[in-house]
Amino acid sequence: MASTPDSSTPTSVRVDPPLGWRALCNRRLLICIFTGFSSGLPLFLLLNLVPAWLRSEGADLKAIGLLTLVQLPYTWKFLWSPLVDRYAPSWLGRRRGWMALTQIGLLVAIAVLGGFSPLGLTAPGIEKIGDSWYAYAIDWLSVAAFLSHPVTLLALAIAFFSATQDIALDAYRRELLRDEELGLGNSIHITAYRVAGLVPGSLSLILADHLAWSQVFVVTALFMLPGLVMSLLVAEPAVASGAPKTLRAAITEPFREFMARAGWRQALWVLGFVFFYKLGDSLCTALATPFYLDMGYSKTEIGVIAKNAGLWCSIGGGLLGGVWMLRLGIARALWVFGAVQMLSILGFAWLAATAGDGGDHAWRLLQLGIVVGVEAFGVGVGTAAFVAYIAAQTHPAYTATQLALFTSFAAIPRTLINASAGYLVEALGWFDFYLLCFALAAPGMLMLAKVAPWRAESIGCTNTR
Repeated sequence: MASTPDSSTPTSVRVDPPLGWRALCNRRLLICIFTGFSSGLPLFLLLNLVPAWLRSEGADLKAIGLLTLVQLPYTWKFLWSPLVDRYAPSWLGRRRGWMALTQIGLLVAIAVLGGFSPLGLTAPGIEKIGDSWYAYAIDWLSVAAFLSHPVTLLALAIAFFSATQDIALDAYRRELLRDEELGLGNSIHITAYRVAGLVPGSLSLILADHLAWSQVFVVTALFMLPGLVMSLLVAEPAVASGAPKTLRAAITEPFREFMARAGWRQALWVLGFVFFYKLGDSLCTALATPFYLDMGYSKTEIGVIAKNAGLWCSIGGGLLGGVWMLRLGIARALWVFGAVQMLSILGFAWLAATAGDGGDHAWRLLQLGIVVGVEAFGVGVGTAAFVAYIAAQTHPAYTATQLALFTSFAAIPRTLINASAGYLVEALGWFDFYLLCFALAAPGMLMLAKVAPWRAESIGCTNTR
């Protein structure tokens, strides 16, 4: 909380943050580069590199889609975030200890993953046994085989270590930065987070055309070393409050405050909106890399064109979205940017519809860049407004745990719903699948009338800031 300004001294009313290169080059903000890169690398590995690896090795789309369920730790991380806040695992301290421990786990798990073959990783069998739409029989032996496959177990370990690392990194960054550095520091963190996607989404795919997959995963794992070195060298942030006195206090107080402030009905609306706003966009990119491969693009073309266009347009959209929100406000930005995000999904349907038309290869590459770039720009502006909305819903005294709750809830579509993507593509085909994704983006837009009306002057917990 900011201190009360001295009304007798006009200059004390406003404290301008440092400007220019000094603001960009101080040690605290440079650390945010490493926190963002370490946070983004394992998630983009699960989203981009693992599906490409599995598809290249002959895995079916249903199995690849189901494997997104290993991302459940991102959805449920709020359940053990109080443990991370309450206990310290090593002599490094409460924050650095968890950071280093999870980064070591990620380095090992990623390196080992590529040494296993995805052969035998098949989707569980489901057989219709009656005339009713719900009459299906599940082959539980195939379910057990899928869950116990080394690829599934290691991917789950990566997701768990990554989600736990995010809890520690978010808390560390919050305690490290000064109040006037929070905006710039988090922007640097998010930018580095997205840049990290270049490794598994571009560099690793290019290497896969020249190296064995086992070597590719080892090289990818080595990019966790900068974050680990950072965790070992930096100092534990000095905070006045320290760890919660009891585990019960760490668990209950943030949730009690949110429910008491919003009320049960409005709280459900907020959580519903957090779930639905990114649903269509999240589902449409669930099998993006396999989609590009099925459209006839090589891994190198995907790595050079699709991943780079997606990265830089997403970053540009995020930066422009932040600037435009200064004029629009959060509520109107959610409407405008959400519409851009929703319409950009139709580009994938266009790419799928024209896949068999042949034509000039250079045009096909340009078409890929346009579709990916427009969708990524929509994601960038939509995410800028969405993150601002989530931040507005948190109370300053409980930001860490409440953010863990909201971000966990926002991750549900990426895990549970995206697991059905392979089945949907098999049943509908790529074109109709993307039309469905477009339709699924509508509920979140409709809920804006309740959670962020167009003419709303403020939203969220603004009275306590």
